[in-house]
Amino acid sequence: MIGTIANTIAILVGSFVGGTIRRGLKERYQNVLYIAMGLAAFGLGVNAVVQNMPNSSYPVLFIASLAIGGVLGTALDLEGRFNRLVEGRSREERQSLAQGLSTGIMLFCIGTLSILGPVNSALYGDETFLFTNATLDLVTSMVLASTFGYGMAFAAPVLFCWQGSIYLLANMAAPYLTGGLMTEISIVGGFLILASGLSILKIKEISTMNMLPALLVPPLWFVLMELTNHLGGLL
Repeated sequence: MIGTIANTIAILVGSFVGGTIRRGLKERYQNVLYIAMGLAAFGLGVNAVVQNMPNSSYPVLFIASLAIGGVLGTALDLEGRFNRLVEGRSREERQSLAQGLSTGIMLFCIGTLSILGPVNSALYGDETFLFTNATLDLVTSMVLASTFGYGMAFAAPVLFCWQGSIYLLANMAAPYLTGGLMTEISIVGGFLILASGLSILKIKEISTMNMLPALLVPPLWFVLMELTNHLGGLL
């Protein structure tokens, strides 16, 4: 867990530094950073989808994931709950932070290093991936916080829970943590990052925070398929 703790601290430090820098930036420079983050998120989302889509074994799983996740997140009103958590801010500031935080969570959590890192740490005691990811997330969180403010630090406990859960489940669920599963998660995550980019650029307002449960659908699908195959073998 040392790598995960380092990764979490890196995001907290990056958010503090970026948030502090933001206070000294004029509005026109903040707007430039805002546009830059929107373009970056859009590009990273497209890249994730294009790279992983040809390797998908279930071409329609991402559609089901986005639909089910979107409905579940809307029913739970995740974005509304977050807005109430930061109630002291103006409506525009809350929307901006929600967009930035959902983008940050996906950038920090959805990636080979962030998923394989806890697995390697649990099974082999190798923290290399996590330390590398911590360095990348330090820079990313600084840029995000310089655009969206100190609130980006909320992504740190989310990352800790995400990587911590993978770490704890790695030994028990190692057969499920396959390349196929990571491909499907990366596709769904790519679409969500792309959607965040569209929202940040104000091309299309999308409540990406309400769609975060979509990331849970591929793991549940793979577990269901494994159980079905196991039961089929018994029969």
